[in-house]
Amino acid sequence: MSTYEDRLKALREQLNKDRLDGFVVPLTDEHMSEYVGAYAQRLAWLTGFQGSAGSAVVLPEEAAIFVDGRYTLQVREQVDAKHWEYVGVPQSSVAAWLREHAPNGARIGYDPWLHTKHWVKQATEALGEKGAELVAVEHNPVDAVWPDRPEPSKAKLIVHPERYAGRNAAEKRQEIADWLASKKADAAVLSALDSIAWTFNIRGQDVDRTPVALAYAIVHADATADLYVSPEKLADDVLQHLGNAVRVHDRRNFAEDLGEFSGKRIAADPERAVAAIFERLEKGGTTVLELRDPVVLPKAIKNAVEIAGHKAAQARDGAALSRFLHWLSVVGPKGTESEMSAADRLRAFREETGCLVDLSFDTISGSGPNGAVVHYRVEEKTNRPLQPGTLYLVDSGAQYRDGTTDVTRTIAVGSPTQEMRERFTLVLKGHIALGRAQFPKGTRGSQLDVLARQYLWAAGLDYAHGTGHGVGSFLSVHEGPQRIATFGGGDEPLQAGMILSNEPGYYKTGEYGIRIENLVLVERREVQGAEQEMLGFETLTFAPVDRHLVEPSMLSGAERAWLDDYHAKVLEVVGPQLEGEALLWLEDACRPLEG
Repeated sequence: MSTYEDRLKALREQLNKDRLDGFVVPLTDEHMSEYVGAYAQRLAWLTGFQGSAGSAVVLPEEAAIFVDGRYTLQVREQVDAKHWEYVGVPQSSVAAWLREHAPNGARIGYDPWLHTKHWVKQATEALGEKGAELVAVEHNPVDAVWPDRPEPSKAKLIVHPERYAGRNAAEKRQEIADWLASKKADAAVLSALDSIAWTFNIRGQDVDRTPVALAYAIVHADATADLYVSPEKLADDVLQHLGNAVRVHDRRNFAEDLGEFSGKRIAADPERAVAAIFERLEKGGTTVLELRDPVVLPKAIKNAVEIAGHKAAQARDGAALSRFLHWLSVVGPKGTESEMSAADRLRAFREETGCLVDLSFDTISGSGPNGAVVHYRVEEKTNRPLQPGTLYLVDSGAQYRDGTTDVTRTIAVGSPTQEMRERFTLVLKGHIALGRAQFPKGTRGSQLDVLARQYLWAAGLDYAHGTGHGVGSFLSVHEGPQRIATFGGGDEPLQAGMILSNEPGYYKTGEYGIRIENLVLVERREVQGAEQEMLGFETLTFAPVDRHLVEPSMLSGAERAWLDDYHAKVLEVVGPQLEGEALLWLEDACRPLEG
């Protein structure tokens, strides 16, 4: 097996053959996905980085890897500093780094199926300042030196029935057609995998942890559609489900067919569609309307059936997590378990529900200092035991046919220190403040983010990630456009029916990490005397918060009441699903705070 040093050397040799002086390697696929199939894991293959977001640049004599604050520690553990410079974003960017480091007159390659049009413009301008050139490649040079690169998945598509979706696919296509009419457009290109899954009420098995299928779609103003997917992925039940109004084509024909819209007005999303799609459309004489994917917002605003399904999934998942927390309370102090064995046991509890389709992401199972790595991914070489006197952070989720879950709990293994208790309580106070928030319609997530940080800020502390992300309905665990963050998004007004996470944290490098995460539903609130429509959050996740980490003296009366009420609800929702020792443990874990 080649080393990462060998792979970097092989890529440089290939770039020399291709008459390129550098190449940009993003962690995405031709659909701009966050989670990608094994065939698209070019960044991981080249560098060893296992995070879910990042990019790299390779030049003849130097190379850099770009990650955000979630991966500051992880990238240093997984990527060799002898060969790679670590660059933080958004403090810097690939374009900014190239402006400083690319040789004068250099030809820097990029794959136009892996970057947005905006990125291409930005990088072109940055390189232009050095007299350098950004060059689109026809064949990705990483693929040329990756000898055992996996093939894209050939798994079959799955029908997502209306009893889970709440609306039929014909209605959804008509909604898109109505939107096209309002924009005086002839068709819309859909390239985001979750948008395609939602529009056609289909799901797939092509990406680990996200039930989507590799496909493209074009929806027309007459509510018909063209779906581009590999033929071997289509069983008879799926074809019957799609119906006569959906024409099916081989996915390999998509790029060529984009050139057949001469004189037409075609909508494409500059944030979600890659540069190659715009190039093909424009070369074919198409008028391209740069508009947001019309599926993004309807998909984010869950209907009544999706909300009911999500609540059923949460109740089921809360019972599985509570069984795990009971198990951990028994075995944790013995020091016999590890991060890997704990993650495996949690998955087993979810599998015992009989409804688990997949995890919604790789479980973050971090003991002691590994818990301070925000998106830590346990491996054999990093696997730590759960030792008394440490904190254990477990961030996990599940994919059920009726809903997608995501929940984090931080547990004291043995007796926590006073500092751990105080900092956990600061995080808890922020979590409660956001959970109790009431706000006018039109409020953006960026306006709410400070509520979760205020108590940490007062103590001179913070965390380097957003506070909340959207969640799909048996789809992506990270769904836009809504976010609760002051950076990297958060500008979308929150609307009733959206589901988000509420997950403030604190991370002490080399010692421990703390995060408390529940999912919440944006709901309308009746406020006496209100002069405008008001919204708030309904908590959807039900599992105990570790009382051993709460410092009651730091909580106000309202905060204590919130926590006691929350635990009463946990007991109401989860209690009937448990029995024996697990139920007795839950009753104790949910009793009102003392002290």
